[in-house]
Amino acid sequence: MIDLQEILAKMNLNQKINYDKVMMKMVDTWQKDQVRPQILLHSCCAPCSTTTLERMTGFADVTIYFANSNIHPRAEYQRREYVQQKFIHDFNEKTGNNVRFIAAPYKPQEYFQAVRGLEKEPEGGDRCRACFDYRLDMVAKKAVELGFDYFGSALTISPHKNSQTINSVGIEIQRFYDVNYLPSDFKKGNGYRRSVEMCKEYDIYRQCYCGCIFAAKQQGVDLSQTRRDALEFMEGKDGAAEFPGIVFQINGKEV
Repeated sequence: MIDLQEILAKMNLNQKINYDKVMMKMVDTWQKDQVRPQILLHSCCAPCSTTTLERMTGFADVTIYFANSNIHPRAEYQRREYVQQKFIHDFNEKTGNNVRFIAAPYKPQEYFQAVRGLEKEPEGGDRCRACFDYRLDMVAKKAVELGFDYFGSALTISPHKNSQTINSVGIEIQRFYDVNYLPSDFKKGNGYRRSVEMCKEYDIYRQCYCGCIFAAKQQGVDLSQTRRDALEFMEGKDGAAEFPGIVFQINGKEV
């Protein structure tokens, strides 16, 4: 596997790192060596996975890991999980790719424990960093468990998320697991604009807040209405039953 630290050591770390360029250096090496890595990619929602999958499936085999216990309320979590599943299914159907899907258990109390004491932090502050750390640690652990070559996150496509912070967290987590981190900045090259276009193409629901109750309250989101809307949306829907073809399996068994 590629030594990310070796690539970073050759760069000027006193300046903002272009993690998109770092990723493309890795991609160039894979393609030169005719290697197609197995990547477990954290995704917080279908919109963030759009352009990300469009790019990544050109050089890697990708499995989406939906690990987002920060999302509140539960009904909204279920809606976002379903929309993520449907997009992967539709994307595979349209492009001929074979993206797979894994969902982590929904454990909001774990998230609240991870950000305890940071509830009043502004969006983009220390609470967000703790949230990134909590979720990316889960992804790394699952990547080791299932034998993936790399773990990463689609979060860097969002213009509202600090890619420098996300990547620094991922690089730090890599030190504690026997798996490599995939650096990224998927918003580069008009990535975010393309994600908006793809949401229209695939008729994807785009949420108005990142997911956590703290950001929602700061933005004045009506969470009661959000819950009612999500419950109405999910009526009669079951992603696991509707999209069995996207489920990640080992030896024919769902993980």
